Amino acid sequence: IILGTNLHEAKISARNFMCGIVQRVIDGPVSAEIDIEIGNGTLLSAVITHESARKLDLQEGSHACAIFKASSVLIGVA
Repeated sequence: IILGTNLHEAKISARNFMCGIVQRVIDGPVSAEIDIEIGNGTLLSAVITHESARKLDLQEGSHACAIFKASSVLIGVA
């Protein structure tokens, strides 16, 4: 999953493009997990490097977009 900000006017080739509000940033030893609420309480999670999270200024409450291929998706149900 690729994360970005300010992408609403971007022209991209990926079909899967979802935007929302960052709900949680979990810093790990090497990377950061970013949880984005994309509507109706649905969360999309991405793992990116600390440097990428810093450059994008991703923090709780900020706006972010996820771009991904259908083959990159894992779905979990309770």
